[in-house]
Amino acid sequence: MVEKGKENKDVAEKDEKKEVIKAKIKEEKGPMEKSKTVAERMFEDILGNIKEMQQEVEKRVSEYASSLPAKPSMDVMETEESIIIKTDLPGVNKDDININLTEDSIDIKAKFEEESEVSDANFIKKERKYGEAQRSMVLPSKIKVKEASAKFDNGILTVELPKVEKAEKFKVDIN
Repeated sequence: MVEKGKENKDVAEKDEKKEVIKAKIKEEKGPMEKSKTVAERMFEDILGNIKEMQQEVEKRVSEYASSLPAKPSMDVMETEESIIIKTDLPGVNKDDININLTEDSIDIKAKFEEESEVSDANFIKKERKYGEAQRSMVLPSKIKVKEASAKFDNGILTVELPKVEKAEKFKVDIN
């Protein structure tokens, strides 16, 4: 029986030592957990600030992009003799249109001027865009640049580009 009492005492001492060790670990863990929470909060704050800045940048880019004129709408048609391009340029003056040609490409630039008819008014909504718009494209066939013609009527630019004579095709016999 003495041995059982001693065993119980040893078990109790071991349990007590385990509890003391657990308490020490908790004490040591406490400041680390606190610093971890502080670090986590700092990290979350930084992430929050970055997200706010990103949203602000996206908003400003969107505002800037929406204030630029859109690419003008363009129809391109091809006949046997020519390529015809119609471009919508509403509100543009004829003198504010610039067309540059090469034998295989066209570049159309138009300047949209801001009108200031009413000087003492506050805008409630402003959707019309001002600035310069441009369309460029590679043509489906080579053209005669010097014979090109253009007309501008009711906000529609029509450019007619005569094609270079059709290249003759030759059949090559294989020996």
